[in-house]
Amino acid sequence: MDAVVKVFCIHTEPNFSMPWQRKRQYSSSSSGFVISGRRVLTNAHSVEHYTQVKVKKRGSDTKYLATVLSIGTECDIAMLTVNDDEFWEGVSPAEFGELPALQDAVTVVGYPIGGDRISITSGVVSRIEILSYIHGSTELLGLQVDAAINFGNSGGPAFNDKGNCVGIAFQSLRQDEAENIGYVIPTPVIQHFIQDCEKNEAYTGFPILGIEWQKMENPDLRKAMGMKPEQKGVRIRRVDPTAPESEVLKSSDIVLSFDGVDIADDGTVPFRHGERIGFSYLVSQKYTGDCSAIEVLRNSEILNFNIKLTSSRRLIPAHNRGKPPSYYIIAGFVFTTVSVPYLRSEYGDNYEYEAPMNLLDKLYHATLQSPDEQLVVVSQVLVSDINIGYEDIVNTQVLALNGKPVANLWRLAEMVENCDDEFLKFDLEYEQIVVLRTMTAKAATPDILATHCIPSAMSADLKALRPWT
Repeated sequence: MDAVVKVFCIHTEPNFSMPWQRKRQYSSSSSGFVISGRRVLTNAHSVEHYTQVKVKKRGSDTKYLATVLSIGTECDIAMLTVNDDEFWEGVSPAEFGELPALQDAVTVVGYPIGGDRISITSGVVSRIEILSYIHGSTELLGLQVDAAINFGNSGGPAFNDKGNCVGIAFQSLRQDEAENIGYVIPTPVIQHFIQDCEKNEAYTGFPILGIEWQKMENPDLRKAMGMKPEQKGVRIRRVDPTAPESEVLKSSDIVLSFDGVDIADDGTVPFRHGERIGFSYLVSQKYTGDCSAIEVLRNSEILNFNIKLTSSRRLIPAHNRGKPPSYYIIAGFVFTTVSVPYLRSEYGDNYEYEAPMNLLDKLYHATLQSPDEQLVVVSQVLVSDINIGYEDIVNTQVLALNGKPVANLWRLAEMVENCDDEFLKFDLEYEQIVVLRTMTAKAATPDILATHCIPSAMSADLKALRPWT
């Protein structure tokens, strides 16, 4: 229990709706625990957008400044350290145990709901499966337990009956959905995060197989795809064009096995005795840059490939990884890129229901066509005489400028800054266009920025990359 600490964090979030600003800072408290190597583990969401992090030992009245070493957004784990030697006096690091079995007892320890004294809740492992990690918008191995996990428990360890840590508490079901159902990040995911940081001296993430697939349980579908009765696998719906897999895999290939493990028609693979789990578990056990053997069926012929795995990249990313949002402003038009934090800022926590269907469709189904592609939108129009009639344009995608495609925000800024044409003609989605006189638009921008107290027409990252002066 002495390895468990309370984590205090001051957060200063970017304002994605007004990207030249930051929101008012706020404080939070959560839990964490000491591991070997003078390190502390907690949840990534506990220190997201941090400006200051402190930790306090059990029974102590002193808060020690902590340094954030690494943040794993996908797995919702963060690693801290404390430079003050006094903090480490008398602290024994937690030891990790093996992945528990169903009905094994677990004890969740932490500081829920801001309490200053340690809290202990007990339960059993009720399910082991691939879970949706809310913070990372990913799917990784997770434990479902019936021990209560409340606000503040996040980052606290879950111990087995031998006193070994078997996971990190990180999320729970809402009370209106179920009672006393919490979720724990298991040791295989934790060890992957730690070894990734040690191996690469930085967090590189969990690799994915850059495909979308469908089950092959229907007998007519299996026959049409040329599968023999004894063959099992899943059909590739489409391949990510920017992933290394796109060089060898094709749509309608049947994935038969991954690293020598046969894949069933429902996409599962054997997992311990009497259990099965989604084959994405095999992929998540690898590291970014690793190679894996994959066996596919194509036109009734079995082919074998060796594929280099990479981490996930999306057209609408789930996180900005702590970086402030990018923006560019011309003539009152605020251009930015769409991300999940941006959607949440614009449409609230229920953005999955409130955001426009075209943005949600791209969120769930669009793939990158090039490594640097971004979804650029007109976020809002700052009212001025020059943009009269355009005031109602909000969150509308920009497709082209003067007939040239807009691949990303940097490219848009470069084209505007270097434009010598008489007019700036922006092609927006749904055949909408915006036309501005180039010289007038550039001349009006400084006054519009001053009126709205905006320090610059572009974000710092665009300034650092710009080739123009």
